[in-house]
Formats: sequence, C-alpha cells, structure tokens
Amino acid sequence: MEDLIKEIKPKSAGMKFFQKFVINKYFVTIFLFLVWMVFFDSTSFLVINELNGEVNKYEEQLTYYQSEYKKNDDFYKKLMNNKEEKEKFARENYFMKKPNEEIFILVVDSANAVKK
Repeated sequence: MEDLIKEIKPKSAGMKFFQKFVINKYFVTIFLFLVWMVFFDSTSFLVINELNGEVNKYEEQLTYYQSEYKKNDDFYKKLMNNKEEKEKFARENYFMKKPNEEIFILVVDSANAVKK
C-alpha cells in the first residue's frame, strides 16, 4: 500500500524547471505578452522594422531628387542667361536650324554596330 501512496516527486531537473517556471502564471503572462508585442501588435517589432526600411528608402530617394533638382536648376540658370547656350540646346534637342542651313540626322543601326 505504501507504493501506491508514494509522494509524487519530479524525476529530473528538466521536470523541476517545467514545474518551477513554465507553470508559473507570471512567467506565462510575460511570455505571452512578449509574443504578442513582437508578432501581433500594430506597433510590433516587425512592423516598426518594415516602416524604418521604408523611411530609409524614401530618404535615399529624397537625396537623389534633391541632387537632380540642383543639377537641373543649374542647367536652367545657365540656359536662361546665355543666348549661345539656348541656341545650342535648341539645335541639339529640337533640330532647329538657321534659315540657310541644312540638317542631316545620322541614325546608327544598333544591330550592325554590335557585330563590328
């Protein structure tokens, strides 16, 4: 009869750990809270990390567009202040010509250019 009434004791150190920490209501509550905050909350670590990536991407785009704006603004100022630059730009991009002048447009065939 003594065998049946034996006190139940943990069999190993792993079982002691399980009984001491995992079953503890505070440990379970904190663990569930951390899991919720990392994965499921609207301000979770994953969402914040993704948003920081987007912010970095937009900051890179901002610096690119600022440099392009500065380059175009400098070109515009140079073009508006110099008559020769206006004429050069119009001739190169819009094929404008003087009254007694002819323009020849040379087109390079890209298929033949690669073979050579």
